[in-house]
Amino acid sequence: MKHTLGVFHDRQQAGRELAEELERYRDQENTVIYGIPRGGLPVAYEVASALHLPLDVYVVRKLGMPGHEEYAIGAIASGGVRVLNEEAIGNIFHASDIIESVAEREQRELERRESLYRGNRPLHDPRGKVVIVVDDGLATGSTMRAAVAALRQHGAAKIVVAVPVAPPETVAELEAEADEVICILEPENFMAVGQFYENFSQTTDEEVTEILARADEEFGHRQE
Repeated sequence: MKHTLGVFHDRQQAGRELAEELERYRDQENTVIYGIPRGGLPVAYEVASALHLPLDVYVVRKLGMPGHEEYAIGAIASGGVRVLNEEAIGNIFHASDIIESVAEREQRELERRESLYRGNRPLHDPRGKVVIVVDDGLATGSTMRAAVAALRQHGAAKIVVAVPVAPPETVAELEAEADEVICILEPENFMAVGQFYENFSQTTDEEVTEILARADEEFGHRQE
């Protein structure tokens, strides 16, 4: 490992190290990189740049239980996909009403972000492609699991989850759902993603749009 004591300097370094683990995908046709906003975009940009692959943003919004928002009862994703946690909603009174209310609110935020990040550009179609989904790290993995399920519904041929850090149990859960999981650090003593970065400042909407614009300008990577 190039980082000291299991800590990355920043998302850019983490992305460069992640790209080394994905070297076999360099210049592969029919392969696309999706960054999960917001913090996943700086990491995904470094991966896409190093591997000479298309870059796009894949927006996923968790559906949190009202009053306990960290408890995911489902998620929605780019392309109109909805994924529900059937186990989580099985014990909720009036679950359908709650889901519709939460989903309506999160759909507005998803559309706001998609419009802001992508403008008029359509989603880079994942159908029949190898897709590499990148985030800056995972805790419970609920958002990434939603992204994997949504991309399955979109018809992706192979789904690779690639992250710098995640707890072992989250990696194991994702290995049962994705076709491949690449994770540099799997610390047992995991409390939060940010503890494994020296610089974990929040990525802004403006930074996401700037990264995508830079990708377009430098290597034209968000093509239909």
